Amino acid sequence: MTRHAQKRTVDAAAEAAQALGLRPGQSTELLKELHILTREGRINQDSRRKLKQVQHLVQFIEKLLLELPDGGAQATLADHGAGKSYLGFILYDLFFRERGGWVYGIETRAELVERSRALAERLAFERMRFLPLSVAESTTSGELPQRIDVVTALHACDTATDDAIAFGLAKEARFMVLVPCCQAEVASCLRQNKALALARTPLAELWRHPLHTREVGSQLTNVLRCLYLEARGYQVTVTELVGWEHSLKNELIIARRTGHRKASAAARLRELLETFGLQALGDTRFALP
Repeated sequence: MTRHAQKRTVDAAAEAAQALGLRPGQSTELLKELHILTREGRINQDSRRKLKQVQHLVQFIEKLLLELPDGGAQATLADHGAGKSYLGFILYDLFFRERGGWVYGIETRAELVERSRALAERLAFERMRFLPLSVAESTTSGELPQRIDVVTALHACDTATDDAIAFGLAKEARFMVLVPCCQAEVASCLRQNKALALARTPLAELWRHPLHTREVGSQLTNVLRCLYLEARGYQVTVTELVGWEHSLKNELIIARRTGHRKASAAARLRELLETFGLQALGDTRFALP
């Protein structure tokens, strides 16, 4: 092949990657293995939305990793509720593969762990580890470092986000990057307890209808999580992950460890739990030292 022919081939490949929304050097082979791209290198609308969400989250995480010593060269990242590990694999491909550091995928479903292990081996992603552990097990497991720099949880359903937070606190994570999903626990408590302190006020209308109960419960859950993180020594930022047209589960919580525990956040947390009849959660998920 002549030099001009080679350049045309490279240019054509770059144009195809750009049309798919890929970054320079991003592995199309990985995306095919993850079934985001077809074997022919095409992408459907559902996969495009999924890829857009993950790529956008990766951009947030990369900026945090670059703040670590040596630009994240020795960073450790744990992805909780990893599932098929889209996030972990794409992060490794775009950041960790060239810079160093380790990615740990934590997932309770053993079959998904085995599938991810096999894929990492095929792609020679040597510093990826996949562990079939619960949160409680992962917190004390010798297969994980004593400290983890970044904890992620993408679309971790219901209380799985709280589990990831508990893990991050135990590991003294520098950063936590969370995209919650399907919060049901608080909504269930609202239905059972009826938030008695507010039952005779107009605010009770916020959860009179089941759909509103679910939405109010979801919003309240994330507010409580943010206050809890602030009370435990983290600075919290809340933003959108992508446009709402791509996902309805779109809230991104970024927590940065400062070590400064906000007493005002702890007080507000306790007040909200009491007001909404959620004191039981103050003894479990939102327990303060």
